[in-house]
Amino acid sequence: MAKQKYYVVWVGNTPGIYTSWNECRVQVEAFKDAKYKSFTSKEEAAQAYKDGWTRHYGKSSTQASEKGRSAASSANTTAVIDYNSISVDVGTKGNPGPIEYRGVDTKTGEVIFAHGPVQNGTNNLGEFLAIVHSLAYLKKQGSNKTVYSDSQTALKWVREKKVATTLERNESTKEVWTLVDRALQWLQANSYDNKLLKWQTQQWGEIKADYGRK
Repeated sequence: MAKQKYYVVWVGNTPGIYTSWNECRVQVEAFKDAKYKSFTSKEEAAQAYKDGWTRHYGKSSTQASEKGRSAASSANTTAVIDYNSISVDVGTKGNPGPIEYRGVDTKTGEVIFAHGPVQNGTNNLGEFLAIVHSLAYLKKQGSNKTVYSDSQTALKWVREKKVATTLERNESTKEVWTLVDRALQWLQANSYDNKLLKWQTQQWGEIKADYGRK
């Protein structure tokens, strides 16, 4: 009988401890730079999850890599914050609900731009708008600074130049949809060479633009 393994996911769709590879795979398979590893005891896994991935990831051959080992190995190096960057975040009151967003200097925390509140939107749409706002701002500045967001979904939408949301178009969402349509038009009409990166909350703490509304 195969020995029970415990799979720790530090960085993935839903970080946590899983008791099967199939459960773990759902969290990491399509998640860029996922950090995960298998352990042979529940206690060891719990301690490793508490310690954080930098103390355990890539340290031994027990890493949970039954599939996608080559993809995981490319993320072995410890990520370092690029402080020459803008970090964005969204403040929400309900999801959907009123939203606002801002971009700050990652090094100093200085607010560079802010928008809202917008009557009715979602967290991911707000993140999407904040990222595109950053790109438009940096393009005007002639800057290739990095942009950080803690929303993997919004980063994907920006790269694909389309949004996939269930938020209906109606009178209450007219404002946010007007902004989203404008942002999509900007993406179609403009190119950029700025890096768009996922903020590693598990490793670095809350993103610098965080509104503190957890």
